[in-house]
Order: sequence, then structure tokens, then C-alpha cells
Amino acid sequence: MRLYPVYIALLLIFIVLQLIYGKGSFADVNLEEYDMSKVEIIDSPFWCSLTPEDRAKAIASLTEEQRRVALKDGTEKPFANEYWDHKELGIYVDVVSGEPLFASVDKFDSGTGWPSFDKPIEGMDIIEVEDNSFFMKRIEVRSQFADSHLGHLFDDGPTETGLRYCINSAALKFIHIDEMDDKGYGDFVKLLKKND
Repeated sequence: MRLYPVYIALLLIFIVLQLIYGKGSFADVNLEEYDMSKVEIIDSPFWCSLTPEDRAKAIASLTEEQRRVALKDGTEKPFANEYWDHKELGIYVDVVSGEPLFASVDKFDSGTGWPSFDKPIEGMDIIEVEDNSFFMKRIEVRSQFADSHLGHLFDDGPTETGLRYCINSAALKFIHIDEMDDKGYGDFVKLLKKND
């Protein structure tokens, strides 16, 4: 209770100082006269700026299985999907947005019949959501920008991370290393050459 007068006095001092010294503050900056040549414009990657029209077009191009898995939280059959035993060098991206998710150098054979990775591409955010379906407690993983259902995360991986990202092929699109520059993923080529 004794502090109220102190707070009020500090507030009044702040207001008076703002009135005295606040001239020439942000409100007085004329943006039309500002030299924009000094401003560095940073381009956002295309997967960060997916418009509703782009999303609708991408979804229209999906197969029924891709829609069921990525958009309706489905699970594809093990050992009967496109990438479970895929071994080419490249990256795996979200089937809707194209956002980079996993590198082939982080893929391993888990024996489950689904593509398994020990970590996502560094700097890319995979969303983790608690999943209590089918009377089990699991961690569902989703892509950040398209919100596609990717699969699940388990803590039984064989590498130093101890993680196994068990991912549905239908939620992924593979970009071969030879196509990465042309398709806008050139910055990720260095990830695939880390063992050279």
C-alpha cells in the first residue's frame, strides 16, 4: 500500500520526461525521405510464404493416399510405401508446402517399414504434438508451415540422438541432390556432403 505513491510519482516523472525529451521521436520520422538503399531485404524461402491459392493448388495435385495421410492424419501401410527403403542422396520435403524436413544422410533402416530419421534438418522446425489415439501415448510430428501430419517420434533410435522419426512416405516428396539447386534447395546441398 505504501508503494502506490511511489509508483504514481515515477509515472508522473516518466510522462514529464517524455513530454520534454520526446520530441524527434519515432513519430517524427519521415519514411518517404528515408534512404531505402541502406536496407537489406531478406527473401523468405518459398515454403514460408505459401499463399492460400498455392496451398489449394498443391493439395489438388496430391494423390488420395497423400491427402488421407498428410491432411487427415492417416498412416500408410508399412513396407508398401514409396520411401521406406529409398537410398538416394537428397532431402525429403513436405508434400504440400515443400518445406525441407529431413536429409537422406540422417535416414536409417528401422525395420518398421516406414522411412526413419534420427533428426530433422538443422534449423527446420518440426512440430511435436501429444497423441493419445488408439489407447497409446505418442508424439505426433507435423510440418511447421503446411501443418501436414508427418508421422510420430519415438525415443528408441539407434544413433547418438536416441530418436526415431517414423515418417509416412505419403507426407514427403524427395528432392534428389542433382535437382536441389534448380528447385530452390541449393543451401541444403552442403548437408549431404558432410561425410566427404
